[in-house]
Amino acid sequence: MKIFADTANVEDIRTACSWGIIDGVTTNPSLVARENRPFEEVVKEICEICPGPVSAEVVSLEAEGMIQEARKVSSWAPNIAVKIPMIKEGIKAISVLSQEGIKTNCTLCFSPNQALLAAKVGATFISPFIGRLDDIGHRGMDLVEQIAQIYDNYDFETEIIVSSVRHPQHVVEAALIGADICTIPFAVLEKMFNHPLTDVGVERFLADWNKAGLSL
Repeated sequence: MKIFADTANVEDIRTACSWGIIDGVTTNPSLVARENRPFEEVVKEICEICPGPVSAEVVSLEAEGMIQEARKVSSWAPNIAVKIPMIKEGIKAISVLSQEGIKTNCTLCFSPNQALLAAKVGATFISPFIGRLDDIGHRGMDLVEQIAQIYDNYDFETEIIVSSVRHPQHVVEAALIGADICTIPFAVLEKMFNHPLTDVGVERFLADWNKAGLSL
């Protein structure tokens, strides 16, 4: 499973990439707005740090506007995937953009039907928001399982990005299902390293080493 960093904070992305585990980055208008920097500047810098796919979202709600914005944003770097919302106009835009060879990430997916439509028009990625489904009493991972089954049934090439991740267990569940990608907030990425027995083990090994007076 590929791991994407779900953030627009350049320093967090630089740190995560230094760990050697990051395959791409996803951003959205809310994440970029927090940085108080021009959108183009932020996206270009992220693309320089991370060679994998970097998702940058359009803001128009009409197909023609989305297409024009997508063409502009995708010209900033070869590794950009343009985020398009899962609405009728978005599907129309993805249909055109996929034929032009522009990578797209169909975002705000909450149902198998939506995922099917996105794959039909050639979306590069589909982003089911599992955390938001959990928030309203649904099991978000059920949606991921259903999308994976549908895509396997028909050999769709659209990759599943498990999104709206809330905690490390979401990552485990995504990997067990066999999702292509999980996009993870920086705070959750840091938690994935942690286990109390690891900390105890390191302390014990070093204590024994120092007690024996050993050196490298």
